[in-house]
Amino acid sequence: MRTVRPLIATLALFAGTASATGSPQSAPGVAPAPAASATKPAMALHCGRLFDARAGRMLDARTVVVRDGRIEQVLPGRADVPGAQVIDLSSRSCSPGWTDLHVHLDGESSPDSYSEGFRLDDIDFAYRSVGYAKKTLDAGFTSVRDLGGTVQLHLRDAINQGLLPGPRIWAAGKSIATTGGHADPTNGYNEALSHLIGPPGPTEGVINSVDEARQAVRQRYKEGSDLIKITATGGVLSYAKSADAPQFTPEEARAIVETAKDYGFQVAAHAHGTEGMKRAVQAGVTSIEHGTYMTDEVMSLMKKKGTWYVPTISAGKFVAEKAKTEGYFPEVVRPKAARIGGLIQQTAAQAYKNGVKIGFGTDMGVGPHGENAREFMYLVEAGMPPAQALQTATVNAAEVLGVDDQGVIETGKRADIIAMPGNPVENIEAVMGVDFVMKDGKVFRRPGQDAQ
Repeated sequence: MRTVRPLIATLALFAGTASATGSPQSAPGVAPAPAASATKPAMALHCGRLFDARAGRMLDARTVVVRDGRIEQVLPGRADVPGAQVIDLSSRSCSPGWTDLHVHLDGESSPDSYSEGFRLDDIDFAYRSVGYAKKTLDAGFTSVRDLGGTVQLHLRDAINQGLLPGPRIWAAGKSIATTGGHADPTNGYNEALSHLIGPPGPTEGVINSVDEARQAVRQRYKEGSDLIKITATGGVLSYAKSADAPQFTPEEARAIVETAKDYGFQVAAHAHGTEGMKRAVQAGVTSIEHGTYMTDEVMSLMKKKGTWYVPTISAGKFVAEKAKTEGYFPEVVRPKAARIGGLIQQTAAQAYKNGVKIGFGTDMGVGPHGENAREFMYLVEAGMPPAQALQTATVNAAEVLGVDDQGVIETGKRADIIAMPGNPVENIEAVMGVDFVMKDGKVFRRPGQDAQ
């Protein structure tokens, strides 16, 4: 179990001051707009094409005027904007910045992942997260939900303060689990070590009653989380046998959601198994993540309750492929990865056909950070038209987050704008070529500048 306190000192190395507090007030959903400056000149982005995320179609040439971190105007053609700094994207398609609703920025899967928790501490993971955050932003993802971890709260604050480049982060903090569940941090420990450190409780995100469920949510509030993540069923990569058994009673799941609502939290539910999904949806979670064994009954229930589905096909494909390599995963994990990984794309295809609301998420940290956009290609392979696939990471993702100032290129919205050669509505593979990234009106990457 890692402690979060040394992270303050870590971020001081970047900032020159120990200023990351993890306070709820720094959450991206309530962060104020960039401060206006009367002396700051406008920027005029000449886009060869512009994706209208609200309508789900590609428009012809537009000029996007940006000032003080906001979109001031969207003009037809290559408009002249007196006094503005011109950025020529006339050979590219512009899009609202994308949102990945399921990432883990504090790590990346490797054969050493299961031993690193015993050798490394939060400062090590914090340093790694800085590079992963930049890769994610460079790939065109200007916002993410980070669903589980402790360093992300501090990484979020450092990015919000302008100390580091990275996407806007909605951080869940420590995932909530039950004893032996997917997010129990002591899974795989031997008895001697387990007795030495003692059983984890609500503070560490492990609960076994309704009262403890409420306490765990309140602890996440105290630590400064932006939303709650629960592991409603077993998981593929946890050091445990089951990947799909339900892991909360209906009463515990309801207690988490009810308490989360008291604090204005949404709840994202990791779930592979059918029964655990049903309990989570009936309890009122915002989204189901992965959803491998989703049935028609569950899909019908999700449509009735308005529950979002975040498939994470990328992670499924990654673990299914790595399961073929002996020694990459522990033997208790390998059969789960082989069995479940390859099913998620099939589930996503069926969910799309059945009209389940779909948001974009990859579970990167399982797979390599910076490759997030491949999920668009997997969604299209599953039968989703390219324009709708792009909407999952723009207007759909904004709705999942509960915000109305991003996900579209419209007057008054945040200036989160990306661009790429080619037309992703005609050829979805163009999403892998993002070479311009603006977040809150600040340019982080330009054509001709390689991602670091």
